[in-house]
This record gives sequence, C-alpha cells and structure tokens, in this order.
Amino acid sequence: MRITNIAIYTHDLTVAQGMYRMSHSAITTLQSTLVKITSDTGLVGWGETCPVGPVYQPQHALGAQAALIQMAQGLIGADPTKIGVLHHRMDGLLTGHNYAKAALDIAAHDLTGKFFNVPVAELIGGALTNRVPAYFSISAGSPEATAETAAMRVAEGYRRLQLKISGRPVQDDIAAVRAVAQRVRGAVRLVVDANRGMLMRDVIELSSQCEDIPFILEQPCNMLEENVAVRQRVRHPVYLDESTENTSVVLHTVGQQLCDGFGMKVTRVGGIRPMSLVRDVCQIRSMPHTVDDSWGGDIIAAACVHVGATVRPDLYEGTWIAEPFTGPTYDPRNPVRVVDGVTPVPEGPGLGVLPDEHLLGAPIAEFS
Repeated sequence: MRITNIAIYTHDLTVAQGMYRMSHSAITTLQSTLVKITSDTGLVGWGETCPVGPVYQPQHALGAQAALIQMAQGLIGADPTKIGVLHHRMDGLLTGHNYAKAALDIAAHDLTGKFFNVPVAELIGGALTNRVPAYFSISAGSPEATAETAAMRVAEGYRRLQLKISGRPVQDDIAAVRAVAQRVRGAVRLVVDANRGMLMRDVIELSSQCEDIPFILEQPCNMLEENVAVRQRVRHPVYLDESTENTSVVLHTVGQQLCDGFGMKVTRVGGIRPMSLVRDVCQIRSMPHTVDDSWGGDIIAAACVHVGATVRPDLYEGTWIAEPFTGPTYDPRNPVRVVDGVTPVPEGPGLGVLPDEHLLGAPIAEFS
C-alpha cells in the first residue's frame, strides 16, 4: 500500500460557553488542523492536531500547518501501515514538531485499522474496556462559580474533576479549591491544575492551606526542575503535564522518580505510536496517567479514547475531551461524546469516526 494524496484542512472550534480560562490565556476559539491521507487502495485515514493557542506550549496552529506542508510531499509513496517506518521518514524530513507529526501518525493508524478491519485499540495491544472513564476540566473562575460547576458535573456522572487555577492571587485559588471540596464532599477525585503558572512559594502555600483536602497538583510550575523541587515540600502528589515534551522526558522522569504521575497529551509526544510507548513505560513503573490532548475535535478525541481503552485500569486517570466545550462535531452520525461520565469507544475499523468534508471546506494544501 502507498500514500497517493495528503490533504490539509483547518477548522475553527468555538468554545460553546463563551470562554475557557487558563493560567496564561482565555480561549474563545481555536483553529484545529486536520489531515486526510489517501492510499492507492482508496482507503483514507484522518488525523488532527489542535494546540491551545500560541502560549500554552511551543506549539501553534500556523506552526502545525507549516510543518505538515514541509513534510507532506516527502511522504507520498510511503506505506501508511508501516507506522514505525513512517515516523522514521517524518524525522528525516523535519526535526522536532511532534505535534504536527502526530496528525499524520493518527491518520496512519486510522487507515491501518481500516485496512485490517480492526479498531485502532486492537492495533496497539487491545482494548480492556469499551467505555473509557472521562474527567471534566473546569475553567478558572470565582469560588462560587467553580463550586457550582463542580456540583453539576458530579451530577452528570463525572468521577474526576480538574480545576484550572493560577493567573491570579493564590488566595483566590485556595478559596476556589476549598469551595469545590466543600461542595462535592469527597464524591470525586480532584486535580488542581496550574498549567505551569505558579511560583514555588504559592504552590507551597496552596498545599499548606489545603492540607486537609486530598487532590493532585498538576504541573504547578513552569520548569521541570521547579516541579521536582516543590514536590519535596508539599504533601500533595505532583503530576507533570507540559514538561513531558517527548518520550525522552517521560523516560527520564519515570526512571528518576521525579513525579507521581502524568497528564499526558497524545499530540505532544507525537501521536498514538509514541503514546503507546509512554503507556507501557508507565505500566512498568506503576505510574498513573491520563490519555488526552490539549484541545481538538472528534478525531483527536477518538485517538485518545482508543489509547485510553488499552491502559491498565488501576493506572488510568481518565481522558478529557473537548466535546463538552465545542460546537458541532465532525461526524454527526457517530460523534465522540461523554455519556454519564464515560466516553464510549467508537465502533468500527480505524478510529471509528468519519468527518463530514462539507463541514471542513476545501483543503488549504494538497499533495499527490
């Protein structure tokens, strides 16, 4: 089998609630980049990457598009079912830019699953469940609004909540954490996520002032070294997120026992293949982790859910998908959605979703 065509699309995803606040930004709309690869058999595969703006990490939408355009012509003629070889070929065409390569990796897995008539989860070890536990990420807001949202999501069936904090006085963050804890009263697992926005002193104060509340601190500080240092001075477990820029960092942090778990992003590490490696390394050292992404539509959601279905349940922290925050889905017939706190794994070969190309419009670039 050979790739005969690569088409690149863009699509704007609007935040349904109007705004999503994080420590470094307030998001109202994001541009997602989609990739369609077509083979000489007529089979197609879809991939996607959607950075959360230009300041969340060293990734941005225009960078993804430029990187894909840089690589695409050199991938015509490659066998999409030989995904390891495809990664080697991508690395020979462009150094770095894992988040852009991830879109091609996801598309190759989708096409390969269709070729062998199996779901993507079966390509990477086999699904342990067909209903993946979801978690909800609550935008940074007032203590009262955050607690109200938390109560609503618990009623909807979520058993893990992530609270966005930082970008404001630490006392406001402490008040928000305490308000949520009082409202949900131990009904859910709490994660307090600063998205690398806090000073070490404020992390220590937050943990000290909330010592009676069990929660996970996710990527409180910017640098890996800061998070490693602050972990020795707080009583709450510290998970890494933005610091896990590639599989090498994951291997280092797991090997040196520098954190207590991970918030893992599929596109950050380069796609489904490298994320499967991360899953296996975490299993070897009994390291809990999520399988999700920074943002995106049905394609990214399906990729995360397929990988999540293969994770050992006792290590699996769940999958966040952007669907509750976004507008129309790419595939109106088989959208990836959270139902009663879980996300059903899409059925059918490959990813199990097929985007409506009329929704996407014409590609911004195409290569044959």
